[in-house]
Amino acid sequence: MAAEASTSAAGAGGGSWVEGMSADNIKGLVLALSSSFFIGASFIVKKKGLKKAGASGVRAGVGGYSYLYEPLWWAGMITMIVGEVANFAAYAFAPAILVTPLGALSIIISAALADIMLKEKLHIFGILGCVLCVVGSTTIVLHAPQERAIDSVAQVWDLATEPAFLSYATIVLAATFVLIYYFIPQYGQTHIMVYIGVCSLVGSLSVMSVKALGIALKLTFSGMNQLIYPQTWVFTIVVIACIVTQMNYLNKALDTFNTAVVSPIYYTMFTSLTILASVIMFKDWDRQNPTQIVTEMCGFVTILSGTFLLHKTKDMVDGLPPTLPVRIPKHMDEDGYGSEGIPLRSAAEGLPLRSPRATESFRSTL
Repeated sequence: MAAEASTSAAGAGGGSWVEGMSADNIKGLVLALSSSFFIGASFIVKKKGLKKAGASGVRAGVGGYSYLYEPLWWAGMITMIVGEVANFAAYAFAPAILVTPLGALSIIISAALADIMLKEKLHIFGILGCVLCVVGSTTIVLHAPQERAIDSVAQVWDLATEPAFLSYATIVLAATFVLIYYFIPQYGQTHIMVYIGVCSLVGSLSVMSVKALGIALKLTFSGMNQLIYPQTWVFTIVVIACIVTQMNYLNKALDTFNTAVVSPIYYTMFTSLTILASVIMFKDWDRQNPTQIVTEMCGFVTILSGTFLLHKTKDMVDGLPPTLPVRIPKHMDEDGYGSEGIPLRSAAEGLPLRSPRATESFRSTL
């Protein structure tokens, strides 16, 4: 009787660590952590490959493709693919409110390995940012809701076609079209939130579709074939359409603005909207009490604080200012690689063209 009461409490309580995480949540957690490790490591491996290729050929920063002949760069690409597959699988087992924020850990892995392997020293505030990310991630893990029990992709379809989520999807699509056809032609080159807004809005729908597709594949591999349902293929089409749109406008944002600015803002908006979409569609918070919800939000804010602090101080060296007094030449930096040198606003607005040295992690993946 006591065991039954304990099990019942664990199911109703939302799955804190004290009450016990479900087997699916543990699988999702392990996959999400593995994904962060592989993706974070892939940035460093690919950068080492780019440096090695640039030493003997035309650098990627000036349009060269000698890195395609470099095995180290391909090792980094394979590592990133493994990480993305693990991230895809994590959504099939755990709620998005658990999986998505853990993506910040890849930033920590990348920063730590850059300090060790590339001798890119981490400022003391950057270390503090890493600690904040770890604390926030741990808080979310300890209070994440249990994954909803789903037996078929038809159930996911029912959740996706409920009035609440249909309203959310309609608002997202309307806002996306307004941004694309009205705001981007006028403000795309001067306001960073326009491109990132499109990426984040569409990204929240792509994660919900990825989760639905992941559940369908998980059930199929367990012996319940979901490929016979048309809903599975509808979700597949939505995933492809959303990812193509998302990557298109993310590339535009990275090409127009400083990566050091794009990265934390995009992470914040994308993660926030994804959590909102998951709460609406899968009703994650219905299985939790207010204390757990507030604790999760505090953990998320802590991760955001750590992410911004890490990006803001990544170029700081003890005793030196975080930015240079003049714009960094696009063709030169201490590694022999081009910095983006892209201002937050256009020069036409008369603003100074100052920009911190941008990381190559996002650019090297495109």
